[in-house]
Amino acid sequence: MKTLVILSSILGDRSHSKQLADHLVARVKQAEPAAVITTRDIGAAPLPYFDGATAGALFTPADARTLEQQRIVELSDTLVAELKEADRIVFAVPVYNFNLPAQFKSYLDYVARAGVTFRYTPEGVPEGLVKGKQVFVLTARGGKAEGTPSDTMTPYLRQMLAFLGMTDVTFIAAEGMAMGETAALEGVALARERIDALLQAPASAAQQAA
Repeated sequence: MKTLVILSSILGDRSHSKQLADHLVARVKQAEPAAVITTRDIGAAPLPYFDGATAGALFTPADARTLEQQRIVELSDTLVAELKEADRIVFAVPVYNFNLPAQFKSYLDYVARAGVTFRYTPEGVPEGLVKGKQVFVLTARGGKAEGTPSDTMTPYLRQMLAFLGMTDVTFIAAEGMAMGETAALEGVALARERIDALLQAPASAAQQAA
C-alpha cells in the first residue's frame, strides 16, 4: 500500500501530532515492510497563501493561463495526485486556537477542486472523487475536548474529507498536552495505544509455526 503523510505543525520534531504520525508510520512499516511512504511537511515548508490570484489561476482555462498561473495549478495538481495515488492517508493536525492550522486550511483549499476532487451531480448533490482511501487524522491539543462541543475541528474535518470522498476516517487525539507533564504523557500514550490496536504487525514465521 502507498501511504501519504501530511504534517502540518509548526513545531517540527517537538510536535506531538508529528510524533503520533512517526509512531503510526513505524507501525505501518512493521506490518507492511514493502509499504511506500510519502511525507509532505507543510508546517516546515508551507504552501503559498491561498489568495485571489491562486483561486483565479485554478478557474482560468488551461490555454489562457499565464506562466505564474501555470505554476500555481501545477502545485495543486501535484497535491491532488499525491492524494489520489495513496491508499492510506495520514493527516497530522495540531489544534491551534480551537481549530486547524492555517497552513492545513490552505492545503485543503488547494486540493478541493470542482471536477477534480469533487463534483455536483445533475441533481445538485455533491460527490467526492477521492474515494477508497483509508484515512487517519492524528490530532494533538493542549486541553481536553474530544467528544464535546469545544472540539470544533473534528466535525469540520469529517465533513470536509467526506465532501472530497474520504469517508473511511479514523480520528485519534492526544489530549492534555498543555496540562502538565503527567497529563501530556498519558495523552500521548493513549493515542499510541489506539494506533497500535489499529495497526498490528503480522506475526513472524516462527510465531505462525508455533
